[in-house]
Amino acid sequence: MSNAKSNRPITSLAPRVLPALHRPADLSAPSALAESSDFDLVMRMSTLLTWYGQSAFKIVTPGGKVLLVDPWITNPVFEKAQEELAALTQVDLILLTHGHSDHVGDSVAIGKKTGAKLVATFDLSAALVHALGYPKELAEVETTGHMGGTLTLLDGEVAVTFVPARHGSAVLREGDAPPVYAGEPAGLIITLRNGPTLYHTGDTDLFSDMALVRRFHKIDVMLVCIGDHFTMGPARAAEAVKMVRPRTVVPMHYATFPILTGTPETFRRELKKRKLRTKLRVMNIGETIALNGG
Repeated sequence: MSNAKSNRPITSLAPRVLPALHRPADLSAPSALAESSDFDLVMRMSTLLTWYGQSAFKIVTPGGKVLLVDPWITNPVFEKAQEELAALTQVDLILLTHGHSDHVGDSVAIGKKTGAKLVATFDLSAALVHALGYPKELAEVETTGHMGGTLTLLDGEVAVTFVPARHGSAVLREGDAPPVYAGEPAGLIITLRNGPTLYHTGDTDLFSDMALVRRFHKIDVMLVCIGDHFTMGPARAAEAVKMVRPRTVVPMHYATFPILTGTPETFRRELKKRKLRTKLRVMNIGETIALNGG
């Protein structure tokens, strides 16, 4: 896509230049961080967030666990997709918000390669196993749930809470086969031990119950769809941010196709209209940032 910049993706756990969301005060520039003797310490203490485009993210926890969320890595705007897929030798969990192909993405292939356990609603998990061939032994009840439920995973290092979203969730198979029912779409609240709490909205419209997220969770980073047409656009997304009040918001699900017309610039204006204290962080395709929190 001509309107989506593509930086060199950072696929290892020790990139030499790390654009950071929250840096130590004495490390104000990426070059200083890269050259500092404290670089490895900062890396170990931080949560690393990589955006692949659309709604696909990689999260590396402070303990070194690797999570993928809606991993459509082979999307049209990520030029280094095949290199990244080859580099993904460790994936501990694959988290899915719903069953559409631009979110299921490369989940099955990655799961088979790495042994990653599938974290999804019960219906979506069953649909992926029976319709797309996700390994059944990697999609068992311990990693599936439903709205309002919280899963404690990886010996307590990760907790995932399913919250509502307003969208669809059918799983599409190849050819002319009819869609497979995959239950309700979800948003995911991901809480990391010694790290931040993230809210991935999935694909959704604005709805009033988003205000309840703030009542039960203090969100450090909100990953919010802004593309319009299939999801809320910038104005409604800004209103969602107003309800959730995260420390930082990262826009997603835009610029992948021309039909997704919402832009970060419009989103920025809508946030400004609402006089919010939330920090806007627009990520580049393939960029990795460091998150502190917890």
